[in-house]
Amino acid sequence: MDQAVKLTGDSKTDTINRALQIYTHLEKVIQDGGTLYTRPAGRDELERLFFV
Repeated sequence: MDQAVKLTGDSKTDTINRALQIYTHLEKVIQDGGTLYTRPAGRDELERLFFV
């Protein structure tokens, strides 16, 4: 939490609300049959994201 607040400059409440919005969006993508990928900085390869 503290790291997220520091990175964004948002309040703790705003950080939690944003995290829930993002989680909801990602969960919907997965529930609709989609797949999530990320590309770390400086790399060309995509990494598949998994949620448990």
